[in-house]
Amino acid sequence: MAKTQLTSASLRSPNGVFSQATTIEATGRLVFVSGMTARRPDGSIAGVGDVREQTRQVCENVRAAVREAGGTLDDVCRVDVYVRNMEDFAAIHEIRAQFFHEPLPASTMVEVSKLAHPDYLIEISAIAVIP
Repeated sequence: MAKTQLTSASLRSPNGVFSQATTIEATGRLVFVSGMTARRPDGSIAGVGDVREQTRQVCENVRAAVREAGGTLDDVCRVDVYVRNMEDFAAIHEIRAQFFHEPLPASTMVEVSKLAHPDYLIEISAIAVIP
């Protein structure tokens, strides 16, 4: 399976860890990862009040789900990111850059007023294609 990061001169370059679009020539399994939060396996919440630590735990959780399906984060072609404060954009992408590498997944990030628990600062869902 070849994942390709598309870049168009007709579009502004992304200012974060994502691509304008991603194409995949796929023969494989689609994996739809539900919104992952900063919950650790023991149920505790990582990094209460710390968006970097929460982002790290969320990325670890996404990785664990994709790994369980037989893939890696390199197989992720799309993420949707829900944040409590868009001012955290740079900090979130600083951590995302440690987990996602080119070709980068397509991504949408939106600010929301609430998540499922008041201590959550970020939630990420993902789509992966595993050959």
